[in-house]
Amino acid sequence: MPASNPFVNRAGARPEIWAYGLRNPWRFSFDRATGDLWIGDVGQYIIEEIDVIGPRRSKGANFGWRRLEGSRPFSGSPPPQCGPPVHEYAHRNGRSAVIGGHVYRGTQILGLQGAYVYGDVCDGRIRALARAPGKPVRHRDLGLQLPGLVSFGEDRAGELYALSLAGGIFRLASVG
Repeated sequence: MPASNPFVNRAGARPEIWAYGLRNPWRFSFDRATGDLWIGDVGQYIIEEIDVIGPRRSKGANFGWRRLEGSRPFSGSPPPQCGPPVHEYAHRNGRSAVIGGHVYRGTQILGLQGAYVYGDVCDGRIRALARAPGKPVRHRDLGLQLPGLVSFGEDRAGELYALSLAGGIFRLASVG
């Protein structure tokens, strides 16, 4: 283990752990422009969450699980210094298992630059989050649905792909 890991030489802790408090992270990625870590974390009964943390704050970060499901109390009081998810949604309208994606850094899809693209395995819809310093997170449905959606990928140019268990790998592209 690197000596810089936060739990190296801490009694009762596993030295390979960098951060904790995630229930079931289903895909995570680093934003190639900022180094931020984006995580799609599947909830237990009620809430799906997307977490993001910068490289400086990630060391030893606690994302809150088992005391919190998203920003909602689950078991006990919230842990100290646990920030809320950047986005969360309830198990409604056919949604119940977030799939983490990537921040779009390609050039082929106008208006998507810098947005985090993700989906939900149950409804197969692909969505995006956009955030800017000092402004609320903007969320939008991209109007794409892929049955069996299970993962995302990106190529060297920052273009995004979606993977379906129903068969196939699909490149996200602008229409028109």
